[in-house]
Amino acid sequence: MVDFTFAHREEGFDDHIEHSIRGYSHLLEDVVNLSRYFVEDGTNVVDIGCSTGKLTNLIIDTNTHASNANYVGVEIATGFTKDLEKREKNIKSKYPDCSLEFKKEYDIRDYEFDNCSLVTSLFTLQFMPLRDRRRLLQDISMGMCSGGALLLSEKTISDTSRIQDMMTFNYYDYKQKHFSTEDILEKEKTLRSMMKPNTWKELFNLVETAGGFDHIQPFWQNHMFIGILAIKH
Repeated sequence: MVDFTFAHREEGFDDHIEHSIRGYSHLLEDVVNLSRYFVEDGTNVVDIGCSTGKLTNLIIDTNTHASNANYVGVEIATGFTKDLEKREKNIKSKYPDCSLEFKKEYDIRDYEFDNCSLVTSLFTLQFMPLRDRRRLLQDISMGMCSGGALLLSEKTISDTSRIQDMMTFNYYDYKQKHFSTEDILEKEKTLRSMMKPNTWKELFNLVETAGGFDHIQPFWQNHMFIGILAIKH
């Protein structure tokens, strides 16, 4: 499997994604703050595409009131294995009784969702084959508690070429503050065959038709990146 995660960047993955997506730290902050409304004792909290485990860590730190919640981070890319081993050790050192498992080099399509009060997925669905996205969202919905939530963020594409062109070059202007033109183009070439974004309408439709989500609300957006809150009825 080609490493599309850029886990081995010299600056580290977390810094790399912060410089790649404007406002990424605000997205994380919003997801963590929203998690307080949903994480409950005796339920599962699943972070899809957990990368270095940073978000899982932040959610655990923020929800100490739910000391009996079970946390699961799922990551398919081999490049994050050492990061996750280190993260798990640090979390267990701080919270010895925390129920936590990082499922390393694991395909989320094989995971059985059950009794979930919260599922997070930051920029993961866009790397899955289009044919598998609805089924995954259906699996999440079926395995979610009543009142539970999905916090999903994705890169989208515009419905019109004119707006897409404006958004793309505005985004490149931002990235040039942190990366060389050569670096930007090389990353775009690497991702070309792997990342297949939906339009906002397509993404909304995928979540809506998954079934079970009563309320679907965008809560964050920057350039063509968007964050969605979907609550299970």
